[in-house]
Amino acid sequence: MRRNSQLSGVLHVLLHMAEHDRPSTSEELAKAMSTNPVVVRRILGGLRDAGLVASEKGHGGGWTIARPLEDITMLQVHEALGAAELLAIGNRTEAPSCLVEQAVNNALGAVFDQAEAVLRAGFGAVTLAMLRRDFHAGMAARIQEATHAS
Repeated sequence: MRRNSQLSGVLHVLLHMAEHDRPSTSEELAKAMSTNPVVVRRILGGLRDAGLVASEKGHGGGWTIARPLEDITMLQVHEALGAAELLAIGNRTEAPSCLVEQAVNNALGAVFDQAEAVLRAGFGAVTLAMLRRDFHAGMAARIQEATHAS
């Protein structure tokens, strides 16, 4: 099963942007995502429409994060990307006439709704600031390991 990794990739790019004291170009961000700058511009355009990032044209321009990292959740980023389906499984048919299939759909639907609510709550509880702190803690640990290994 192929998974949609767009949210993961965009969170990655946003954290790279958060490390810059200047606007990031589409070309720089495309390298971080291993993709084309046009793809970056299209994706970040949706985030700009949602007020999560801003862009400036011209020399010295590029993309910046428009709000404090504490105010941006993974759920907001997911929704700005178009809120792709969180679950890849579903019912065989949506409006079956068969009573057996209706019972199966009802049971599956309830579990799917619960699972999606848990995922949405989890995404809403994680901010870019939290991800950045985790990144910085990992970097500090790596530096400490390298100094002790020398």
